[in-house]
Amino acid sequence: MDAKKELINIFAEITDVTQMEVFLGEIFTPREMADIHMRWQLLKELHEGRTQRSIAARHRLSLCKITRGSKVLKAENSLVRNILDKLKERKGNEFTNQND
Repeated sequence: MDAKKELINIFAEITDVTQMEVFLGEIFTPREMADIHMRWQLLKELHEGRTQRSIAARHRLSLCKITRGSKVLKAENSLVRNILDKLKERKGNEFTNQND
């Protein structure tokens, strides 16, 4: 098995949040983790409807970094968009349940 597939399988097998946090901390540098966190933040903000320009200004990034995320979310069968839709729905349900 090649290293890429092996790593994907390892990610898929880890179900404990603490173990995942430790694993990621062991294989990624702090800078790599910061880049991953920023990528996810950009995707979330795009999904919320913020403009690419406002995101670029807020985080002091080039539009090129944000454009990739925009393309991912616009793709017909975007897994990232589906995940963000589910997260939004879950958060909406949590808010609704708190007010019941």
